[in-house]
Amino acid sequence: MRRKVASPLPWLAGLLAVYLLAPLLAGVQAALQTRWNGIDYAALARACVTSVASASVATLLTALCGVPLGFLLARVRGRAMGLLGFLIQLPLALPPLASGILLLFLLGYDAPLGRLTHGALTDSFAGIVLAEAFVSAPFVIIAARSAFEAIDPALEDVAATLGRGRLAVFVRASLPAARGALLAGLLLAWLRAFGEFGATVMVAYHPYSLPVYTYVAFGEQGLPAMLPVLLPAIALALAILILGNRAGGRQAPRRPSPPIAAAPRPAVRPAVAPGETGGLHLALDKLLQGFRLTVDWSSPARRLAILGPSGSGKSLTLKLIAGLERAEHAVVRLGARELAGLEPNLRRVGYVPQSYALFPHLDVQRQLRFPAGADPALAARWLERLELTDLLGRRPMQLSLGQQQRVALARALVRPVDLLLLDEPFSALDAPLRAALRRELRTLQNELPLTTLLVTHDPGEAMLLADDVLLLCDGRPLQSGPAAEVLRRPVNERAARLLGADNIATGRAEAPARLALGQGVALELPGPPLPPGRLGWSVPADRVWLHAAGRYHGTVEALVPGPLPRAMIRCGDACIGAACGADLGPGQSVRFDLDVERVQVWPLA
Repeated sequence: MRRKVASPLPWLAGLLAVYLLAPLLAGVQAALQTRWNGIDYAALARACVTSVASASVATLLTALCGVPLGFLLARVRGRAMGLLGFLIQLPLALPPLASGILLLFLLGYDAPLGRLTHGALTDSFAGIVLAEAFVSAPFVIIAARSAFEAIDPALEDVAATLGRGRLAVFVRASLPAARGALLAGLLLAWLRAFGEFGATVMVAYHPYSLPVYTYVAFGEQGLPAMLPVLLPAIALALAILILGNRAGGRQAPRRPSPPIAAAPRPAVRPAVAPGETGGLHLALDKLLQGFRLTVDWSSPARRLAILGPSGSGKSLTLKLIAGLERAEHAVVRLGARELAGLEPNLRRVGYVPQSYALFPHLDVQRQLRFPAGADPALAARWLERLELTDLLGRRPMQLSLGQQQRVALARALVRPVDLLLLDEPFSALDAPLRAALRRELRTLQNELPLTTLLVTHDPGEAMLLADDVLLLCDGRPLQSGPAAEVLRRPVNERAARLLGADNIATGRAEAPARLALGQGVALELPGPPLPPGRLGWSVPADRVWLHAAGRYHGTVEALVPGPLPRAMIRCGDACIGAACGADLGPGQSVRFDLDVERVQVWPLA
């Protein structure tokens, strides 16, 4: 389907296209006037071989060193690296002859390296390679830096937690993810090296490279004899362009691999008792760009959650536990094992980030083979358990978000791990799928002999999937303890709001289980004893029911419109929101009940 383009754009684009193609058309016309018998074809062939070989060697050298340099520039911050990244672009801005003169200061006969090598680095094939590498290397470095900066850092983080060392992460995760941009940079570098004249003629006039031979032939034969010299250069450049575009345009070849066999299921231990793992203890202190995270938390439970708003430090806490970030002070103890001094690949920690971080170049089958020490029996079990057996040949872009989430979870579990870290794994899913996968994860938690730590900002999710919770706010713990106790007795209103309270009122404790609302109205509350004095309290609006036989009496003060209308009911000194129909009006008397199990109570400041 063709789209119409604004009228000036085709004219401007066409003008440049015509200009770029016109010299080629002029060369075709000049073929009729060309002298074909005045060229030394043997010398021309030698020059072609010299240029192809030197450009290839120079590109190989810049790839071996330039790709790692681009990676470091993308990953290491600081003024020194910033200055280095600026200076290595200098050969792009210098006139080629100036680049050659600078190289002579280093490689010439009277230069340090020239005296050391007895002049072997000038007027030699090595001199051509060095000159071409100097002017073409920035293309590789800049392309590599841009490619690695564009990679989701979670890909490398996940690869490290899957048991891969730093070099393996670079080779097996970072390089394949940056493949397209790296090929483009290498192609530009080869073409730049192949066509380099200025630096080459200054450093190595002999043996002739193709650009130098063209210059010499032009001086001896003139313009009419140039077409036979140019044809090999044009043909070689076109061939490399075609090969490069084909390599960059197609996906990495899929080498067939044996399917994951339906191996016998490993024996699954029953749910572990809360104290069996020895518990998790954290003592973390991390300063990051003006934000300070300070966490001191211990829990004997096996199902844990960190709950807090965006920017509170939840994801940073997971990265510190996994060893993906370094802290000023860190203690991470799981049972008797101290993890803080170990590299991420040695911590036996599974990690599922928010983005799921599936490797874009791998299908589902290879995703599950990627972890070091991946157990085929476990892989087969999780493929079946998570209903992934029909998706083995699909890559991440061919999977739905729910399928990606299940693949990421299976990948984290195909090797023995003691701790599973889940960073808001359901945040990108629609409500029905989110509910289904929450139930699935809860079932898996009961089967898995490991500790799970879930990060979320959803109180319902934390209460469903955790026995102990930590409330985190502004980088500091606000409250921690058993999930039901924290939900019923937040330490203050801020904690209550983090736990979902929005239907807030006040009362006074008349007894350890009696909350007076005024005017003779009181709630009898189960759970921990109420602290004395005035208290804040809340109950979800969907846990308040209007009906004629209700225990409590009140008066409708106002109606709050919306998809689920709410009536604000005055009961004693409190005003309580309740879901209602459209047949109520202000001033109307109503009776209602509420779920005392869902009432939250906290001390007022």
